[in-house]
Formats: sequence, C-alpha cells, structure tokens
Amino acid sequence: MSSIAATRSVWATPGPQTLAGGILRHVRDTAAEPRGHGGGSVVAMKRTSETGVSTLMTSTTGTQRRVLGLAALLLLTAACSGRTTTASREPGVPDAPPPGNPALSKVLLLGDSIAAGEALPLAAAFEAGGVEFESIASEGGGNVVGPFSEKNWKKLPGQIASAEPTLVVHQLTTYDWGTPQEQRAAYERLLTTVNRAGAELVFVTAPPIRPDDFYEPHLAELDRAPDVARAVAAGSPGPSDSSGPSDSPGSPGPSGSSGPLRQSDRAAGMLDARAVWGSTYQQVKDGRAYRSPDGVHTCPQGAAAFTKWLLGELARLFPGFSPAPAKDWADTGWSADKHFQSC
Repeated sequence: MSSIAATRSVWATPGPQTLAGGILRHVRDTAAEPRGHGGGSVVAMKRTSETGVSTLMTSTTGTQRRVLGLAALLLLTAACSGRTTTASREPGVPDAPPPGNPALSKVLLLGDSIAAGEALPLAAAFEAGGVEFESIASEGGGNVVGPFSEKNWKKLPGQIASAEPTLVVHQLTTYDWGTPQEQRAAYERLLTTVNRAGAELVFVTAPPIRPDDFYEPHLAELDRAPDVARAVAAGSPGPSDSSGPSDSPGSPGPSGSSGPLRQSDRAAGMLDARAVWGSTYQQVKDGRAYRSPDGVHTCPQGAAAFTKWLLGELARLFPGFSPAPAKDWADTGWSADKHFQSC
C-alpha cells in the first residue's frame, strides 16, 4: 500500500429514461455516447499500434481534428502557468516508499458516465506509467447513493475485491441524491468496502454541470455531496483536501494540504477537481472545448487536463509513483472514442 498522512480538513462542488434492468439514465447520457456502449469495464489499454495512431493523425472528422496535438497543448498549458508536469513533493517526503510498500500497483476507477469518459485517457496514462488500471465507471449510474444504488451495491463489493486494487478513485456522480444521512452512510459504506479489500480510497469531486429540469430538483443534494464525502474522509487518518480552493471555513488550501497517504485500517482522501473545471460549468476553457455541449460530460481536452491533474495529485500522495509525461499518452488514439462524439 502507499504511504497516507493525517490532516483533517475538507470540500468541493461540483428527460430521464429507465433502461432494462432498472438503470436510470438521463437523456444527455446518450449525447455523449450512443446506446449500446453499456457500463462495462475499461482495463488498461495496450498502446495503440502504429497503424492506429496513423489513422487518428490523418483522420479528418471534426472531433479528431479538434483533439490532435493534445500532448503539445498540455505541455504548453503547464509552461504558461509555471506548473511542473508532476506535483511537488512535501518537504521531508522520501522519493520512494519503504521496501515492501509498493507505491501504486493498481488503480480502480468508480463513477458515472462522466468518469467513463475520463477513464479513456486515464487508461492510456497509467499504462504509460507502468501502473495497472481498471474502470468500472457506469453509463447512467455508478452511484453509491441515490436512485438504483442498492442494485449497484449488490455487485460492487465483489467487483472491488476481484480487481485487487491498491487504490480506488471514486468520482462523485450526478446521481448522488439523498439526505445528508443517506449520503454519509453510503460514503462510509464505500470506505469500509474499499479498505476491507486491502485498498485505499480517494474521493474526487465531479465537474460542475449545467442543470436542466432533470437535475434542478436535486441541486442542493449534489452541492452537499462533496462536503459529506469530505467529512467521511476527514474521519479517516488520511488527507481530506489535497488540492484546490476551499469554501469550508478552516479548510486549508494547497499550502495546507497533507502529505503522502499512510497505510491504515480506514484510509481515505479527498481531491478537489475545481483546479481543472472551475466552480461553474464552462464548455470552453482557455480557448479549448473542455466540456460537452450537453452540459454534463467532458471533451477530450477536458478529460486530458483532468488526467494530467489527477496524475500529479497521485504522485504527491504516492511518492513512489512517477507519472508518464503527456507526450506518452495524450495522442494515442483514445480521443477518437465515440464517447466524445458530441464534442
């Protein structure tokens, strides 16, 4: 397992259809992905063959034209912002974990259809970095609280245990509806399930959405969910806020973030992704299409930016993990996936 130090602070913000089997799916799920893609798992992708890369580079479809050169754009963004390509280590943190304590051997991603899109560059990036990766993020679901979550819970513990991850990353979903008590009970249940499987848990805030009539009645619940997840993480001996600004009184910003993760019976952390998405839905950011016009999902540029950010955060939390540079994964073919067809 990794190494999780103990600071305790917390935050972030963020017509329906019922499919066979009782899965709730918003109509905008179909905008980012046609029916039939399903909620299967994405296992670490093998590097695209030379033929596959060539096909992407010479394609003239609108989506592919817009995403060519992702690696160069990511590097340019980092250079212009003065950021390094990996997160800085905390003072006094060793470059590698102690013998017998692997930094990051396998990452399992949980979440809804937003996370399913982000899983595409994440799979390429983790493979390039020598880390096994699997996604069980689900189209029209993936939530541990809210509609049909109990159906998800019937299979989730087995999926987590069989994946044998070192780390589980759970991006909060657009279906995390419920009372504060229901949300907290679900996040606590997830933490217990993950830790019993021998892994550590990191909650990640979801991108803010542009709500429509489907989401409007649940905005207060969605706005509250990050605070509840943060409180659950704060109750474990792990970092509850490791990046980004905070709206919670007394919560430190980046300078007050915690050190690396430590093995524990209840190990959890919380990452605030507003550093990537901002506090409100923005389809275009820094002149690039980050988000889908559907108001919910991501475009390749946004998914790549999220991947680069998450890798940097994990490098700080797991000092033995060295992310692959963007040039090794950003233009490997994943951006042509039909998940991004609406971009």
